[in-house]
Amino acid sequence: MSSDFESYEQDFGTLTAEITNKIGRIPKLASEEKTQLVLNVDKQLEEVKELLEQMDLEVREIPVQSRGMYNNRLKSYKQEVEKLEKDFKRSRIAYSDEVRNDLLGDGGSSSETQRAHLLDNTERLERSSRRLEAGYQIAVETEQVGQEILANLHGDREKIQRARERLRETDANLGKSSRILTGMLRRIIQNRVLLFILGAIILLTIILALYFNLRGH
Repeated sequence: MSSDFESYEQDFGTLTAEITNKIGRIPKLASEEKTQLVLNVDKQLEEVKELLEQMDLEVREIPVQSRGMYNNRLKSYKQEVEKLEKDFKRSRIAYSDEVRNDLLGDGGSSSETQRAHLLDNTERLERSSRRLEAGYQIAVETEQVGQEILANLHGDREKIQRARERLRETDANLGKSSRILTGMLRRIIQNRVLLFILGAIILLTIILALYFNLRGH
């Protein structure tokens, strides 16, 4: 999975380098060339966002213990794309102002007012985007915590199962030991009974011998 992520990283680096170069060229080109370049950059930004989505999916498949490093890298790439979009919007606004000035001739103060208004709207959109990104990051972190909890619960379950197995083995060993001790106790009792009987027989024999001996005299 990490090799796929690194492959996407290479594509991301190539695309963002091209986009950065093109954004810097937009203000320097003629109107028709600018239009084509703006459309091209817009398309490449969409491709970059798709790459980020693919990287995000790859990160979700990476083991939890290694995921933090990739999440940090992905976060920095998203911030880089946000900066590119901001630079692109500014270049487009400057381009739009230039086109309007060419068409209207005079009207610099009105253009500046419109430009300030557009920049203000752009800033608001970026703040909203950052809030959405923060919400998404919280959701991702919550998912990671949930996966870690599930992994810990799975580990605890395995430990409990192993403990149960050991208890069953201990019960079996105790049962076997109990049977052995019971058998030994039974044999001890049997031996004592036999000794008692043997002693009684010997004692009776001695008594009879003495009786017959005294009777003969």
